[in-house]
Amino acid sequence: MISHEHSDHVQGLEVLARRTGVRIYATGPTRSVLTWKKSEPEGFGTFEAGRGFALGGIEIESFTVSHDAIDPVGFCIRNGQRKLSIVTDLGYMTDSVRYHLAGSHMLVLESNHDLEMLKAGPYPWELKQRVMSRDGHLSNTAVAEYLSSDWDRQARRIVLAHLSTNNNHPAIAEMDALDAVASVGAGATEIFVASQKEPTAVFDL
Repeated sequence: MISHEHSDHVQGLEVLARRTGVRIYATGPTRSVLTWKKSEPEGFGTFEAGRGFALGGIEIESFTVSHDAIDPVGFCIRNGQRKLSIVTDLGYMTDSVRYHLAGSHMLVLESNHDLEMLKAGPYPWELKQRVMSRDGHLSNTAVAEYLSSDWDRQARRIVLAHLSTNNNHPAIAEMDALDAVASVGAGATEIFVASQKEPTAVFDL
C-alpha cells in the first residue's frame, strides 16, 4: 500500500516487487507519476482515495491527507473488530484525518520534528518552511495537541513514526507524547518510537 510517490516511500519498490512478487496498490494519480528502471511490476492495483476495498479478508480504507504530493493518503486497516490506522507525511490534522483516526485500537502517527530543533537545524530556510507548512510534516507539538485534545483515547498502542534524523530525537518525541496521553488520563496507553534503522516489535491487536 503506497501512501504517496516521494522517494523515501517508493525507492525500493521495484526491487521489493521483483524479489518477492508482492502486489502493489496506489491511487491512480500516484501510480501515474511513479517511475521504473525496467518496467512497472505485474499485478499493480489501484484504488480511489476515500473509497474502501478488501484484500484477503482485511478491509482497507484510505483518506486524503495534506502533503505536497499528487494524491497523498493515510490508511485505516480493519480485521474483524480491530482497527489499525497509519498516517504519516501530513502537514496538519484536518477534520477528516481526526474522523478517520477515531476508534483505532492502534495508531501509527507521524511525529516528524521538534520545532526548535528544526528552526535551529541545518536545513535551508526554504526547506524549513516547507516542513513546517500545512503541506509538510507533523511536529511533536502537533501530535501532542491532537493527543491531548482530539484523541478518543481508545488506542492502547501509539507508534510515533517518520522521525527526522536531523530535526528530532526519539526521547523528545516520546516525552511529548507521554505527557499528552498522561494529561488526559490515558497513562495505560503505550508509546513506541519507530526507528529508521531497525524494525519495531511485532504488535498483537
